[in-house]
Amino acid sequence: MAQACDLGWHALAPCTPWGDTFEGFSPMGRAVCFERNYMWETEAGGDIRVEIHVYEPRAFESGVRLVARLAKGAS
Repeated sequence: MAQACDLGWHALAPCTPWGDTFEGFSPMGRAVCFERNYMWETEAGGDIRVEIHVYEPRAFESGVRLVARLAKGAS
């Protein structure tokens, strides 16, 4: 989550809404998918909702989802 929010509001606002999914490995070496989504929390130009979902390729529903909010005007 820290890396997903690292760019800050000013850098992410021009490309919001946006998201992507990529494959990688968990710290324990299991193949997983990482999904990141950046969307407006309530209205365009306001706070940005950051969602991260990590799941095994065949177990989307069993994954872990984290959510954070970048306040408008935050770095």
